[in-house]
Amino acid sequence: QVQLVESGGGSVQAGGSLRLSCAASGYTVSRYCMGWFRQAAGKQREWVSYISTGGTTRYADSVKGRFTVSKDAAKNTLYLQMNSLNPEDTAIYYCAGGAREICGGQEGLFTYWGQGTQVTVSS
Repeated sequence: QVQLVESGGGSVQAGGSLRLSCAASGYTVSRYCMGWFRQAAGKQREWVSYISTGGTTRYADSVKGRFTVSKDAAKNTLYLQMNSLNPEDTAIYYCAGGAREICGGQEGLFTYWGQGTQVTVSS
């Protein structure tokens, strides 16, 4: 059974940092495109970032320069380092695993999803 479990969320003041983790089981993160999405209250889920099997990374304009996605194949874990957080980053963050190597920001490319972890940024 495939499981993706996020952790590392919490509350932080504006300007602070958090590091999210996504631990996978029954699934090998190095074999597929891995992504991060988020959903703020009252808004649709939006794409945040992805990392390809070859290590190519892309970011939504709203987080570019502040967030960094990475993975550790040995730990079978995906990460999202979030710096310079602002209240607009407040959302539930989800990690997502693709079924193929093809990467993109479309939700349809991702088959497996974590349960989400809450990030709250206060001003």
